[in-house]
Amino acid sequence: MSNAKLAKEFEKIVGAEGVLHTEADLHSYSYDSAVLNPAVPSLVIKPTTTAQLGPVTKLCNEHGLPLTVRGAGTNLSGGTIPHPGGIVVLTNGLNKILEINEEDLYAVVEPGVVTAQFAAEVAKRGLFYPPDPGSQAVSTLGGNVAENAGGLRGLKYGVTKDYVMGIDFFDVNGDLIKAGSRTVKCVTGYNLGGLMVASEGTLGVFSNIIFKLVPPPKASKAMMAVFDNIDKASETVAAIIANHIVPCTLELLDHVTIKYVEAFTKAGLPTEAEAILLIEVDGHPAEVADDAQKIVDICNKIGATSVRAAETAAERESLWFARRNALPALARARPTTVLEDATVPRSQIPAMIRGVNKIAEKYNISIGTFGHAGDGNLHPTILCDKRDEAEFHRVEEAVNEIFDVALSLKGTLSGEHGIGMAKSKWMIKETNQATLDYSLRMKKAIDPKGILNPGKIIEAS
Repeated sequence: MSNAKLAKEFEKIVGAEGVLHTEADLHSYSYDSAVLNPAVPSLVIKPTTTAQLGPVTKLCNEHGLPLTVRGAGTNLSGGTIPHPGGIVVLTNGLNKILEINEEDLYAVVEPGVVTAQFAAEVAKRGLFYPPDPGSQAVSTLGGNVAENAGGLRGLKYGVTKDYVMGIDFFDVNGDLIKAGSRTVKCVTGYNLGGLMVASEGTLGVFSNIIFKLVPPPKASKAMMAVFDNIDKASETVAAIIANHIVPCTLELLDHVTIKYVEAFTKAGLPTEAEAILLIEVDGHPAEVADDAQKIVDICNKIGATSVRAAETAAERESLWFARRNALPALARARPTTVLEDATVPRSQIPAMIRGVNKIAEKYNISIGTFGHAGDGNLHPTILCDKRDEAEFHRVEEAVNEIFDVALSLKGTLSGEHGIGMAKSKWMIKETNQATLDYSLRMKKAIDPKGILNPGKIIEAS
């Protein structure tokens, strides 16, 4: 069927204004935030109600059209790069918060709700939604679930999967599947909602999502520890956890990152430092005071040159503003930024950082490392120029070795960015062929024609 005829079929479902087909539209949705080649879709469909998602999915399946669901496109693994000639379904117009239940501590949302806006609405009601990915100002909740997004507070509060109570989603036949519930406990049938988390759009099209909410902490304290040696900083991270202290946030920035972030944010970071830790503890006021003092003692014992607490809300916000702008600051340095998220057990943070630094030296490339050190999730960020073929070949070799180091330390390919297209070829290294075959059989049963975001997670899919 020609594109014009297909467009007419989709218009019957979403209206003429919901079918985008100009060259500019198609190219706008041909890429995401990963450093991968774009792929131009045939059509872009923008539903205005979740009820339209079922018929759209069914029509794609009937015609064997590859379907890629896209929220804000902020993911970093190629998860929303469409199949060439396929269909992109935009969900950012499905942005209603349907319910915030203050009595039972849950919310029901459509997939296109922006993460930060949702968290702000929840906060107005005296409640707390902890997951806070770096892209929260623009990323959508449906995308957060599809990628199992993390964030700065993951160490203490967990990640997106820990707050998903239920999901309604459409299968390839356009039928609505209901998973989970509004209750704290639910073991009715298979954990289909859990299956959808981190599925990257390969198993279903999300409709409504039920999220758990929690009470906010009564007090918090943020501090910055400065180090003249990055090994001391990474050892401090391991020591804090080993002493059974669980900060809300425990972030590391190396010298390269500090330099670029300070130039970008003017937040007052010590540019002479080899590394800094940004730490926040929260909870009951007495517990906060006790944990903060223990952390200061550990930092000083291991060799911090200084530890400074934020005395005002403005100082606290300045620290976290600097951290949240680590990636934008690094991205200004060179034309291409390759951001990875190799993750290791927390005790292996020192070894992982040493490994990354050796790789940077070996391949003569610049790597700025920052990330959620408290949960082992580091972001080695390679600054380069993809147009320089020789340099980018070294970058690709370096990425291979970064993953090898992470896996050798019993780590994982991805802590929060997902697999997408970018990391699918390495899946065999972390798992085994039987695992991939099992996943492919499940995918084939759920999606016989292979229309749901093909080529993501497992190459043969």
